[in-house]
Amino acid sequence: MYKILKAQNLASNIFLMDVEAKRVASAAQPGQFVIVKIDEKGERIPLTICDYDREKGTVTIVVQTIGASTVRMQKLKAGDSFRDFVGPLGKPSEFINEDPDSLKRKKILFVGGGLGTAPVYPQVKWLHEHGIDADVIVGAKTKDLVILEDEMEKVAGNLYITTDDGSYKRKGMVTEVIKDLVEKGNKYDVCVAIGPMIMMKFVCLLTKELGIPTIVSMNPIMVDGTGMCGACRLIVGDEVKFACVDGPEFDGHLVDFDQAMKRQNLYKTEEGRAMLREQEGDTHHGGCGSC
Repeated sequence: MYKILKAQNLASNIFLMDVEAKRVASAAQPGQFVIVKIDEKGERIPLTICDYDREKGTVTIVVQTIGASTVRMQKLKAGDSFRDFVGPLGKPSEFINEDPDSLKRKKILFVGGGLGTAPVYPQVKWLHEHGIDADVIVGAKTKDLVILEDEMEKVAGNLYITTDDGSYKRKGMVTEVIKDLVEKGNKYDVCVAIGPMIMMKFVCLLTKELGIPTIVSMNPIMVDGTGMCGACRLIVGDEVKFACVDGPEFDGHLVDFDQAMKRQNLYKTEEGRAMLREQEGDTHHGGCGSC
């Protein structure tokens, strides 16, 4: 059993938990995820790692209530436990394998939309711990949905917050902030965008136009977390990939977002899943990547 040490509501239907999981914390890296299961009959839920503390043996997750299992999860309190907490899974952010000195010479921009702020945070924190500053844009629909602002303020070189309705900081989409920063003379070597699929699509359309290489995390389309369900199948360039075993991070300029979003909608129904299995044949499932 994996004890919940902290349970905190961050915003409407968004909550944070610190979970005691020593083996996961000892190996976790920014960009990876875990699979959480409440009890024997609970649904397996893939969740991006928001933070980890190797000394305390804890892993932080941020969850949005979107179904029965996450509603049940939100009712758990400090002292309760998860039946399963498996990880770390997926490939770490590519920054982890780069030389810190070479990273210091790069101008890096992060864009977090909504819940995507959570997986952005550990990457920015890791860079900060290695003496590397990065600009960070956080976007949300309203002020009440802005999360991890204080935490991000401590690790970002510059933090820009924007809300769709203008209820906090500036008004507008994250793409408008990117345009403003570039127009002011900022030259970025790489952009990392994590958030809703539609947000990542339009960020990538803009950064491709601006000539900024862009990495996206396709964790929003993961379901099973092992490649066996076929939910996170996507086209990257001319190749079939699976977000959970090949990613979750990919070159955003090569991801076919339109196909991925259409497929995501189809996968929500039993009839749609059956049609996808028929159409995709042997490429429908990706396997666990270890067999």
